[in-house]
Amino acid sequence: MMDNSNSKTIVWFRRDLRIEDNPAFATAARDGSVFPVFIWCPKEEGQFYPGRVSRWWLKQSLIHLDQSLRSLGAELVLIKADNTLDALLECIAAVKATKVVYNHLYDPISVVRDHSIKQKLGELGYSVQSYNAELLNEPWEVYDDDGKVYTRFDAYWEKCLNQNKEPVSHLPPWRLMAAAGSVKKLSIEELGLENEAEKSSNALLGRGWRPGWSNGDKALTEFIEHHLLDYSKSRIKVGGNSTSLLSPYLHFGELSVRKVFHSVHMKRILWAREGNSTGEESANLFLRAIGLREFSRYICFNFPFTHERSLLTNLKYFPWNADQSRFKAWRQGRTGYPLVDAGMRELWATGWVHNKIRVIVSSFSVKFLLLPWQWGMKYFWDTLLDADLESDILGWQYISGSLPDGHELERLDSPEIQGFNYDSEGEYVRHWLPELARVPTEWIHHPWDAPSSVLKAAGVELGLNYPNPIINVDVARERLTEAIFIMRGTESAATAKNSNGAGEVVFDNSDCNASLAIPKAIPKEKAPPCPSSSSHDQKVPSFHNGVVNKKRPKPEEEEERPVKDDDIHCQKNEGATSKMDDDLCSTAESSSMKKQNTATSSYSFSVPEAISITTSGKSFEDNESYDIRLQRLKDCEIGETSSKIGSFGGGDP
Repeated sequence: MMDNSNSKTIVWFRRDLRIEDNPAFATAARDGSVFPVFIWCPKEEGQFYPGRVSRWWLKQSLIHLDQSLRSLGAELVLIKADNTLDALLECIAAVKATKVVYNHLYDPISVVRDHSIKQKLGELGYSVQSYNAELLNEPWEVYDDDGKVYTRFDAYWEKCLNQNKEPVSHLPPWRLMAAAGSVKKLSIEELGLENEAEKSSNALLGRGWRPGWSNGDKALTEFIEHHLLDYSKSRIKVGGNSTSLLSPYLHFGELSVRKVFHSVHMKRILWAREGNSTGEESANLFLRAIGLREFSRYICFNFPFTHERSLLTNLKYFPWNADQSRFKAWRQGRTGYPLVDAGMRELWATGWVHNKIRVIVSSFSVKFLLLPWQWGMKYFWDTLLDADLESDILGWQYISGSLPDGHELERLDSPEIQGFNYDSEGEYVRHWLPELARVPTEWIHHPWDAPSSVLKAAGVELGLNYPNPIINVDVARERLTEAIFIMRGTESAATAKNSNGAGEVVFDNSDCNASLAIPKAIPKEKAPPCPSSSSHDQKVPSFHNGVVNKKRPKPEEEEERPVKDDDIHCQKNEGATSKMDDDLCSTAESSSMKKQNTATSSYSFSVPEAISITTSGKSFEDNESYDIRLQRLKDCEIGETSSKIGSFGGGDP
């Protein structure tokens, strides 16, 4: 047997903050002594510097992980650096390590950074190995029969479920052998994840959440044993703990997605044998939500421009309304639509909001206010406790009609109807909008229709202590229709001028965003082979004539190319209703970025140019009765059921 006692390995922790089922950590512990390290590099975070609540969770999770590692015989070394590679080289020199291991990340910025680090360490003669601790299937393991990338969730998920992969789990080590050596390390406070001004607000988060991998394990057990059975029914109700509340643990890698999937899968098998249709349906719906999380990584890896541009080109010519005042009203929960406002105020106060509400508020931003979807995505990133870039991208592109099986761009759902569907008694609205607390249930989701006597008795003065609707539903529908008309006309004119413009492409779809620097996950020069090539190693996305190859071509041949829509089965079926369920997560101007003035990034975010839309305004107070209009709005609703409303990527399953 090979003696590995002298092997010294740097274990680079990122969003895999657990000791259970952590392949990089388990491999290093088995091979010899370990040097666990977490490197905080704000400059490399750039525009995606985490928001306050997300950084609070990270801080608590690191404390928890360090305690676990110390109990096993090693400590977590915390480093703050301007450059991750330099920090890793410092660690390697300090302990005379021969190997670096880490687990994969799939967002475009991390893919670029990790590929560069791995390549440079390999050139210096160090062994570097990476592993999958994040997904059931790697993005490069799932293709259709023609070797092409899936762009529809149902087809992708069916293929995943038919992969017949045996569950693999890595048990935590009984003890660790710490590698001798020292570097300049920081305390958790010196790492700077939380400043003094944030601590009072963050203290409230600790009342409702318990970060840390062992707490995530407890939360999973609690959900499966006590809440999974009724998940299919309870998840529809907004407010309260009607979802699993596992998404923050999954985002930070405190929970193994393999463990979550197989634990629920075993319950599904048991309930199926017992003939428990409710339990079986609940398990299937929850597993589908896990599938959506997988799909978000799959899409972002194979189409690494999607954090800034739409997957489909249908929005290339869309005349977004870059109105900062409307964006501010949306952020502050001052739109005049109670359900939307309640959701946005809950988000700001707690860093948390139900998936259904995420869908409703994001749809309102895009469809009612015509705000660029990138603004909303960035704001969600800045404010959500479980902010997850890949899931955010999937959710916002789904809402904006940028996915083949997403919401139709024409679909505009009324917040009034959604309010009565998902908050029928108005409890959620009253909780987050105290100014409407005394409004009768009959009027709670449309106070502008209430008689003046009712409003007076409830203490509501529209336009004073609660705003009038920022836009009428009918006017919003007209403006959306006109914007789509402008988009299609402009697209047709551009296509006619472009001799190569036949067919929709999945590539650069935003001429007005020409200043965006899209991260390239493509090496331009051939490098010496890394001395640690492994079947576990992470691939980088590569395109060739619109087909994503199963095998990487030579580095000099790797080039991002347009992918034709008809090449990857992106055609939308007219009249088809999306089956994506309401369990997708995810965010313009970031408050954390204002504080993070020193952070710079080559991956800049810019706002699409505004194209004004003129339309004849319609008075909000029309003559028809509310009952007639309510029925008309219901008739206009598209797929307004719990199984069709759509999902929001990073949102809690």
